[in-house]
Amino acid sequence: MASPPPATRADQPHLVSLVLQSKKALQHGEQLCSKANALSNASAQCAVDVLALDAKVKWISEAIIEQLKLAASVAKSIEYKRAQLDKQVREWDTLRSERTSALDTILESLGTQLVPPGFHQTSSDSSLFGSQHSLDKANGIIDPAQSPSATVRENVFGRKPVTKPVDRSTWKTLRDFVDESAIEQVVDAVESDRTRLDDVMSATYDYPETLSTTVSSIRDSLPVSNAPTPIESLLASQESTTTGMASHLESLTSHYDQMADALHDSEAGISHSEEEMQAMHRDTDELPAIMTELEEDVHATEEAHEKLVLAKNTAQEQLDASRSILDDLDELGDIMADMLQKQQDVEADCEDLLEALQQRLLVVEDLHHRFVQYQSSFNKLLIEIVRRRQYRESVDKIVGGMMAELDTLASDERQVREEFNAEHGAHIPADICLCIENPPTKWEVVPWAGDMREVLPEIDADLLTQVSCGSVSPLGD
Repeated sequence: MASPPPATRADQPHLVSLVLQSKKALQHGEQLCSKANALSNASAQCAVDVLALDAKVKWISEAIIEQLKLAASVAKSIEYKRAQLDKQVREWDTLRSERTSALDTILESLGTQLVPPGFHQTSSDSSLFGSQHSLDKANGIIDPAQSPSATVRENVFGRKPVTKPVDRSTWKTLRDFVDESAIEQVVDAVESDRTRLDDVMSATYDYPETLSTTVSSIRDSLPVSNAPTPIESLLASQESTTTGMASHLESLTSHYDQMADALHDSEAGISHSEEEMQAMHRDTDELPAIMTELEEDVHATEEAHEKLVLAKNTAQEQLDASRSILDDLDELGDIMADMLQKQQDVEADCEDLLEALQQRLLVVEDLHHRFVQYQSSFNKLLIEIVRRRQYRESVDKIVGGMMAELDTLASDERQVREEFNAEHGAHIPADICLCIENPPTKWEVVPWAGDMREVLPEIDADLLTQVSCGSVSPLGD
């Protein structure tokens, strides 16, 4: 084989260098493209993961929001039920205020109305109105041991009451005959049940606020919807970049093939012109620029991939946080069930206590009614005593007139008999008509056997003036 010309042998070292540079650039380009392709594939999978995670986060967030709405409605329901109970309690408090005020008013009225001493006596018995047993003459009551004829001997028909200054500071009032301890027991029972009602209601006092605070806290902890990652633009940019890199890789491959062919031709003795050599040098000089572009493209692909990885990590964190919130919601669900059950128990207990308190108020109302009737009956008693006094005075007047007439008749009869006996007695034997010397029968008008003359307590005129009985006359007309 003929040896190549000298010029051709001189060009071979340059061609070998150019081929080596082209091969090295091609290998490096293949590595960069391979890396970019792997990143592109990973980015595509990452994008799918991001979309899937975002969908899960969105679905869970919507479920959480619905649960939070339910929890908020439960809080409002409990708050509404508590408001209804509060309204019933306020209505009862208003009614209690009316009843107790009325009771206090009648008790104060009883405490200002004096009871004359003749209407009562000391008693150790305890009752709502007291009792009277021990009577004495100092109070105007006649001793039961006194004989029925004592009323005549004392000549009560002509006796006038003696008015003396009266010290009323020691007089009792109508309230002194009321059992204060019994009233205190009723009032204490009312207050005790009312306190129990407050204690029962306080068990769920903070439920609405607690639920509302928890709902707000969970809502605030929900994943924040950041600006969506531009997945499509990132993938499109990566596709455009990898397409450009593929074009560069084709250029590198084509250049390497050309360099290899030129070296093969040179080895075969085919010489290259100066222009061809310059062209090959020029193409080889462009390799660093192409490699720089490839490296920049790889860097851009890495950046896009990192953004997608960051988006995936963020979505995964949001999903983990959402699942944690779901766990909290499960726990909150159990708490709400307990709260609702407790609220139902509280409502039932409150209904029972309110019913008991209503019964307590009926007792208070009954006390007020009894005391009103007590005062009214006492006022009527004063009027009745005045009427009976009028009756007694009328009877006393009749009895007094009858006794005066009997005394006159007996005196006249005694005188006639004495004149008869003086004129005829000496002429009539003593054993004839023994009764002729008897004086006339003496008569006295006394109460029925076993009865005593009625004694009524004294009532001052000003006490009668204070009594207003409408159409009822103080004298019983």
